[in-house]
This record gives sequence, C-alpha cells and structure tokens, in this order.
Amino acid sequence: MGQTRVCRATGREQGLIGKYDIWLCRQSFREMARDMGFRKYD
Repeated sequence: MGQTRVCRATGREQGLIGKYDIWLCRQSFREMARDMGFRKYD
C-alpha cells in the first residue's frame, strides 16, 4: 500500500528523481546521466 521508492543504484530514499521512471537519487543521476543519453546545455 504505502510503497516507498528507493534509488536503483544506492538504495537511498532522499533526493529521488522519479520523472520518466528513472528512480535514481540526485548523486547517482549526476554520475549516470551522460551514459543514459542526457546532455547538459549552457
């Protein structure tokens, strides 16, 4: 019922990015974003 989401890489519950069903914490996302196809624009 009260399902809690956790980071796929580290298991943390804080700072989750759930948009597009990514489910990574902010720190893990910053490390993996380029490999996943995200690009940083100026």
